[in-house]
Amino acid sequence: QVELEESGGGLVQAGGSLRLTCAAFGIDLNLHGLEWYRQAPGKQRELVAGLNTLGGTNYADAVKGRFSISRDSAQSMVYLQMNSLRPEDTAVYFCKAYHYNRRGPEYWGQGTQVTVSS
Repeated sequence: QVELEESGGGLVQAGGSLRLTCAAFGIDLNLHGLEWYRQAPGKQRELVAGLNTLGGTNYADAVKGRFSISRDSAQSMVYLQMNSLRPEDTAVYFCKAYHYNRRGPEYWGQGTQVTVSS
């Protein structure tokens, strides 16, 4: 059974940093692309960062230079390092995994709340 569990969210002042963790159970991260999404109240869910199985990354324009996605396949962990946080980063953050060849289902975590105060 595949489960993704996010943690590390919380309340932080503008300019501060947080590191989100996604613990992956029952999945080989070497065979899955990984993404972080976020959803703020009243807004659509948006892709924040992606990491493919070749190590390539992509980021939303709003977070480029501030956020960094990484993985530790041996520990089956996915991370999102968030620096220079802004109030507009406030959202529920979700991790997602998909098989590199797009076979089978995609998997989502339950989300973790990040709140950035001004």
